[in-house]
Amino acid sequence: MSSSLALDQADIEKLNDKDKAELRQFFANEEQKSKIQSQSHALTSLCWKKCMASSTFKSGALDGTEKACLANCVERFMDVNMATVRQLAGMGGRH
Repeated sequence: MSSSLALDQADIEKLNDKDKAELRQFFANEEQKSKIQSQSHALTSLCWKKCMASSTFKSGALDGTEKACLANCVERFMDVNMATVRQLAGMGGRH
Protein backbone atom coordinates (compact mmCIF):
# COMPACT_ATOMS: atom_id res chain seq x y z
CA MET A 1 0.00 0.00 0.00
CA SER A 2 1.58 3.26 -1.10
CA SER A 3 0.33 6.51 0.38
CA SER A 4 1.70 10.03 0.48
CA LEU A 5 0.67 10.14 4.16
CA ALA A 6 2.52 7.00 5.15
CA LEU A 7 5.77 7.43 7.07
CA ASP A 8 8.45 4.82 7.05
CA GLN A 9 11.44 4.56 9.34
CA ALA A 10 13.77 6.13 6.76
CA ASP A 11 11.57 9.24 6.61
CA ILE A 12 11.53 9.50 10.39
CA GLU A 13 15.30 9.15 10.62
CA LYS A 14 15.69 12.19 8.35
CA LEU A 15 13.98 14.41 10.94
CA ASN A 16 15.95 16.45 13.44
CA ASP A 17 15.56 15.70 17.17
CA LYS A 18 13.05 18.51 17.74
CA ASP A 19 10.84 17.30 14.89
CA LYS A 20 11.08 13.70 16.11
CA ALA A 21 9.99 14.82 19.58
CA GLU A 22 7.06 16.76 18.11
CA LEU A 23 6.06 13.74 16.03
CA ARG A 24 6.20 11.45 19.09
CA GLN A 25 4.06 13.95 21.03
CA PHE A 26 1.59 14.15 18.15
CA PHE A 27 1.22 10.35 18.09
CA ALA A 28 0.87 10.24 21.89
CA ASN A 29 -1.87 12.88 21.71
CA GLU A 30 -3.68 11.01 18.95
CA GLU A 31 -3.48 7.76 20.93
CA GLN A 32 -4.93 9.53 23.98
CA LYS A 33 -7.77 10.96 21.88
CA SER A 34 -8.47 7.48 20.54
CA LYS A 35 -8.58 6.03 24.05
CA ILE A 36 -10.97 8.75 25.22
CA GLN A 37 -13.21 8.19 22.21
CA SER A 38 -13.18 4.44 22.77
CA GLN A 39 -14.05 4.91 26.44
CA SER A 40 -16.86 7.28 25.48
CA HIS A 41 -18.29 4.67 23.09
CA ALA A 42 -18.08 2.00 25.79
CA LEU A 43 -19.86 4.27 28.28
CA THR A 44 -22.58 5.11 25.78
CA SER A 45 -23.14 1.46 24.93
CA LEU A 46 -23.15 0.32 28.55
CA CYS A 47 -25.51 3.01 29.80
CA TRP A 48 -27.79 2.70 26.77
CA LYS A 49 -28.21 -1.04 27.34
CA LYS A 50 -28.79 -0.51 31.05
CA CYS A 51 -31.17 2.44 30.93
CA MET A 52 -32.79 2.51 27.51
CA ALA A 53 -33.20 -1.12 26.45
CA SER A 54 -36.94 -1.21 27.09
CA SER A 55 -37.76 2.36 26.07
CA THR A 56 -40.31 2.89 23.36
CA PHE A 57 -39.53 6.56 22.57
CA LYS A 58 -42.99 8.01 22.66
CA SER A 59 -41.54 11.51 22.79
CA GLY A 60 -38.34 13.25 21.77
CA ALA A 61 -37.23 13.66 25.40
CA LEU A 62 -36.06 11.30 28.10
CA ASP A 63 -38.41 10.67 30.98
CA GLY A 64 -37.34 11.19 34.60
CA THR A 65 -36.46 7.54 35.17
CA GLU A 66 -34.28 7.40 32.07
CA LYS A 67 -32.51 10.65 32.99
CA ALA A 68 -31.82 9.43 36.52
CA CYS A 69 -30.58 6.05 35.31
CA LEU A 70 -28.26 7.61 32.73
CA ALA A 71 -26.88 10.15 35.22
CA ASN A 72 -26.23 7.39 37.77
CA CYS A 73 -24.65 5.12 35.14
CA VAL A 74 -22.27 7.86 33.98
CA GLU A 75 -21.35 8.79 37.56
CA ARG A 76 -20.58 5.16 38.47
CA PHE A 77 -18.56 4.70 35.28
CA MET A 78 -16.50 7.79 36.09
CA ASP A 79 -16.08 6.69 39.73
CA VAL A 80 -14.69 3.33 38.62
CA ASN A 81 -12.35 4.96 36.12
CA MET A 82 -11.03 7.45 38.68
CA ALA A 83 -10.55 4.67 41.26
CA THR A 84 -8.64 2.65 38.65
CA VAL A 85 -6.41 5.62 37.79
CA ARG A 86 -5.69 6.24 41.50
CA GLN A 87 -4.89 2.55 42.03
CA LEU A 88 -2.56 2.42 39.03
CA ALA A 89 -0.86 5.67 40.08
CA GLY A 90 -0.32 4.22 43.56
CA MET A 91 1.15 1.05 42.10
CA GLY A 92 3.58 3.09 39.99
CA GLY A 93 5.59 4.10 43.04
CA ARG A 94 5.82 0.56 44.45
CA HIS A 95 7.98 -1.13 41.81
